Amino acid sequence: MKKKILLIGLIGLLAFSLFFAIRAIVHIRPAITDVVADGDIIFQTSKSKQSKAIQLATHSRYSHCGIIFKEGNSDYVLEGVQPVRMTPLYKFLARADSGHYVVKRLINATTVLTPAVIDKMKKLGDDFKGKDYDRAFEWTDTKIYCSELVWKIYKRATGIEIGKLQHLRDFDLTSDIVKREMVERYGDSIPMNEIVISPSSIFESKLLTTVISY
Repeated sequence: MKKKILLIGLIGLLAFSLFFAIRAIVHIRPAITDVVADGDIIFQTSKSKQSKAIQLATHSRYSHCGIIFKEGNSDYVLEGVQPVRMTPLYKFLARADSGHYVVKRLINATTVLTPAVIDKMKKLGDDFKGKDYDRAFEWTDTKIYCSELVWKIYKRATGIEIGKLQHLRDFDLTSDIVKREMVERYGDSIPMNEIVISPSSIFESKLLTTVISY
């Protein structure tokens, strides 16, 4: 009898926990949809092969970012991956390491990100769609990486520079993981003077304010 009561109690506890877990999931997704806006920048720790190297080189948790745009009743993330594309927000979130992400917004978004400016940002994004991901982090439009895509769209649509441009030499390249990535990409000719914008530099910009951190 005691075992039966214990089993019933355990089942009840599991059912209770499952109920609140499901309720949390159901409430999280609409909350994101209700809060995010066109032009918001979303950050995550990518699960890609190079993610750890980026984290070590920039001393930051965040290795990937993109711009949120609304299309009808759905939310998408314009991101510099292979190739550059619009990814449904829920799929972008599903790729976040440990499920963690942060959404940030321009502090004066209500006055800067007008419908006309958002439309311009989307058109600039259309020009980048389909382009290859830039593994060499070159400062050209031929290929493009995630934070470069975000920085250039904001610069060209609003004139605002979000994040400080750096050179490859400014990053911490001492880790063995980072060194292996550098050799794999550049061999013995590492372009130390190449202009680079990192996800962490955009993340730390004082021009942004945090909207969601989950």
